[in-house]
Amino acid sequence: MKIMVINGPNLNMLGVREKNIYGEISYNALLEMLQREAERRQVELTFFQSNLEGEIVSEIQNALFLEYDGIIINPGAYTHYSYAILDAIKAANRPAIEVHISNIHQREEFRHRSVTAPACVGQIAGLGLHGYVLALDGLIHYLSKEKES
Repeated sequence: MKIMVINGPNLNMLGVREKNIYGEISYNALLEMLQREAERRQVELTFFQSNLEGEIVSEIQNALFLEYDGIIINPGAYTHYSYAILDAIKAANRPAIEVHISNIHQREEFRHRSVTAPACVGQIAGLGLHGYVLALDGLIHYLSKEKES
């Protein structure tokens, strides 16, 4: 099973920016943790992070062309207004789970709406970095059920 993990703008600044919201663990530490979890589950992960919307769209498209089974995505601020990312997730035709470290529904009003979530099979928000692990488990479960059908 191959899963792509895509992170949007400012996620590379984990452990540096707004520690009261995002914590003190670095982006690289997050990737290392996810890699360990993936190995335990015998899943192949590929990581991608960009601050540029078009690069994220291209990487989502690669999920289709490179035959990934699913996507875990934290679009960052693009969550709230990127119809290009929404369309890319739909076009990739791969199950995706949207992750947010903070609870976007408890933050500023503009963060309450996700325009990308309708293209995803699920959304996890507010559980810190552990949300990525839950997304991994959720996507593995979803893909396993899909194969049984």
